[in-house]
Amino acid sequence: MVSVTLHQLRKSFSRSGTVVNDVDLTIEDGEFFTLLGPSGCGKSTTLRMIAGFEEPDSGTIHFDDRDVTYAPANKRDVGLVFQNYALFPHMSVSRNVGFGLDVRGVQRAEASRRISDVLNQVGLTAQANARVDELSGGQQQRVALARALVFRPQLLLLDEPMSNLDAKLRLEMRGALRDLHAETGITSVYVTHDQAEALAMSTRIAVMNTAVVHQVGTPDEVYSRPLTAFAAGFLGRNNLLAATVRENDGTRAVLTLADGSALAVRTASAAPGVGFGVGSRLIATVRAENVRIAAAGEDENVVSGTVADVDFIGYSLSCELDTALGRIKVDLTGAHARPARGDTLRVVLPEDAAYCVPAED
Repeated sequence: MVSVTLHQLRKSFSRSGTVVNDVDLTIEDGEFFTLLGPSGCGKSTTLRMIAGFEEPDSGTIHFDDRDVTYAPANKRDVGLVFQNYALFPHMSVSRNVGFGLDVRGVQRAEASRRISDVLNQVGLTAQANARVDELSGGQQQRVALARALVFRPQLLLLDEPMSNLDAKLRLEMRGALRDLHAETGITSVYVTHDQAEALAMSTRIAVMNTAVVHQVGTPDEVYSRPLTAFAAGFLGRNNLLAATVRENDGTRAVLTLADGSALAVRTASAAPGVGFGVGSRLIATVRAENVRIAAAGEDENVVSGTVADVDFIGYSLSCELDTALGRIKVDLTGAHARPARGDTLRVVLPEDAAYCVPAED
């Protein structure tokens, strides 16, 4: 397999401006690496430059020690799976998978063996002779994967391949892709805007927005220890509260929030670069699943508000409160309380669950 190194990669378009801005990334051999971010953040353009479909304005792309910055796509030995599977509907599964082998002049016996092996890998042996238009969406996605893998590429690139699938199929395909990656060990770069996919599948994640990478880390690192307000807000349901440091005893700080109320936090639970000097500005974050209903008489870090919205999603009750601080998100997992719209609710933003990130200019 192969490692991929992007150095100071930039790309602009005449109408949309800079879409990738000085991106530096190293994707290790055998990783399942995800580019995660909202639409228009530059993740698909980055993938297309790795594939050789777009040339960067500046910067370099290396596969191991080989400079492929301006190498044509057909010289990069990559497998590609895109949102539109681009299968031939009138052909069988086997012929779709083997079409590229025919074009490359692979001998029939060798091609047949490769097709059989890869269909077994993706669980489609029984559908080998079925027409593609007779398959489900999940099965068609597996055909697209098999077609990419049959060449035995050193790098697999996947650009939002599950965006056309329903929720249940997406869950099934997450597991299938994890199993496939564990079996093949192929270096994989996956593009998605779906944070659940990224967290569930990735070795590491690059969180992108507005053409730049905000953070690179393991799923736990980017979720639990975000470096920026964007990273904190994009992953999961998080409450971001602008604050100013009121006092600090070295291990514990008291912040003044926008409505003048106080919030106690632990100074050790903060991103690098956050200052806790008196008067310093920062953003305190508390994830919705960590917010709890206040007990009678409890006052510290308590926020009161009116329930504006309630979603029952089986394993939890997701609420939004209108408060003096704005909307506060609350996930009551397994809670006995069942608040309804219009109810007044007192909730605690626990000191030990607060995490601080730098204030945005």
